[in-house]
Amino acid sequence: MIQTNRALSLPTAAVSCAVVREGQLLMVRRRNPPNAGRLALPGGKIEQAECLADAAERELREETGVMAKALEPFTAVDIIERDEAGRLRFHYVVVVMRMDWQAGEPVAGDDATHACWMDLEAIAAAGDVCVTAAEVAMHLLGAGNQR
Repeated sequence: MIQTNRALSLPTAAVSCAVVREGQLLMVRRRNPPNAGRLALPGGKIEQAECLADAAERELREETGVMAKALEPFTAVDIIERDEAGRLRFHYVVVVMRMDWQAGEPVAGDDATHACWMDLEAIAAAGDVCVTAAEVAMHLLGAGNQR
C-alpha cells in the first residue's frame, strides 16, 4: 500500500486578533502570505498543543508588542489560495478572537511591517485591507458597536 503524507494536505490552523480600543481596531500590514502587503488583523499559526486564547495572546505580543486578553472566538474563516494551474498553495482555517486590550502601543514585529490603531473611516479609506479585517471592522466599529 502506498502511503501519503496526509498532513501536507490538511488546512493550517491560525488565529487573528480583533483588539478594539477607544473606537479603533488594531491593524498590521502583513509581511508574508496570506495577504502579504495588505492591512489585516494581527495573528498567525497556532502551535502544536496551544489553545486558541494562548495562541492569540502570543501572536499579538510577537507581532505588535500589545498585551491583550483573549475573550472568545468572534468568527472563523477559510483562506484558500491556488496557483494559476489550480494547485493548492495554502489553506488556512483562521479563528478570529475578540480580545480585550490590556497594555502597550503597537510596534511592528515578527510578520508585520507596520502596526497601528485605525478607526472605521481610515480602514474604509485604506483600500488595501483584507476582506476578513474589513468585515470584522464593520461589525465591531460600525454604528453603535464602538467601545
